[in-house]
Amino acid sequence: MDRLTIGAFARAARLSAKALRRYDELGLLTPASVDPYTGYRYYETAQLERARLVAWLRRIGMPTARIREVGELYGPDPAAAARAVREYWARVEAETSARRDLALFLADQLIQQSEDSMTMTSPTIRFAARTDRGLVREAHQDAAYAGERLLAVADGYGARGAHAGAAAIDALKALAGSPAEVRAGDLLNALEDAVHRADTVIGGLDGSGTTLTAMVWSGSRLALVHIGDTRAHLLRDGELFRITHDHTVVQSMIDAGSLTEDEAASHPERAMLLKALDGGRGGARPDLRLCEARPGDRYLLCSDGLFTVVAQSEVRRVLATAADPDGAVDELIGLALSAGGPDNIACAVADVETAPAGGPVTTGA
Repeated sequence: MDRLTIGAFARAARLSAKALRRYDELGLLTPASVDPYTGYRYYETAQLERARLVAWLRRIGMPTARIREVGELYGPDPAAAARAVREYWARVEAETSARRDLALFLADQLIQQSEDSMTMTSPTIRFAARTDRGLVREAHQDAAYAGERLLAVADGYGARGAHAGAAAIDALKALAGSPAEVRAGDLLNALEDAVHRADTVIGGLDGSGTTLTAMVWSGSRLALVHIGDTRAHLLRDGELFRITHDHTVVQSMIDAGSLTEDEAASHPERAMLLKALDGGRGGARPDLRLCEARPGDRYLLCSDGLFTVVAQSEVRRVLATAADPDGAVDELIGLALSAGGPDNIACAVADVETAPAGGPVTTGA
């Protein structure tokens, strides 16, 4: 079998000998043989494709451990390697989007500070929340909360799932009592700390856990925390947007292009979570982002007991036509029950309105 010196192999792969030595040290591309006396590395021509693959993956910023996984898949199953690359990049795009939003808000905050214009108008928030056991499940493990500065839903699972969901929301309630105007970075830090505290508590509930999607308002901004498959939607200018990304097996398959949204609805693993609050060894890794709340916005947080049985078009219709959050919540839960109510239902809705001059920051409805 043909062997190439490290120099010849580097030229053929259009890489440097230094890069090849580094790939060897990282375990990404092991030479075919190493001279026991000189330590000189030799490669087989068949390794050229692997070397180019490693170089491409390094170029897109893939971590070493992930490159090793893709490399192990590449030989026996190139299609699986391709799916792994797509899944990685979908995650990068989601994380980049969240970091972009945070960067824009921080830049805006710095400009406001430099211009000494921190007297932004705080909106009025009207809100409502309700849960329902549904028509099939014996246990009720969903939770929802709506307050002057906090909107949250949780979907518990396991023997003590109801306690897990309640613990997650309770950990966030303390944030509702913090000053109404909080720096963007401080708000996200406080939100992340609260989630980690909840995760620690939930870790003692004998294998039970919960999903969580919540919003905390600070002035005209809101901080969003999300883990699992509860969802947040935004109705703005008549258009409905989902602003969370499910942490599920089927969502990762959709991201990789191996499953369509329609196929996901009936997939046997559609409820299998990749992330949740369960006190796991790795700790909670929720999505965190900042959004700008505009007058006229209507936000919906809900569990899968709603969105898996009520069509997106019907959700948009209700949010666009209901007179107030109470009416929207009641109608959405009614639709889920009319569709058979196969699961617990949690639903919370908030409207953003322009605050009257000298009026309160937030009001409940």
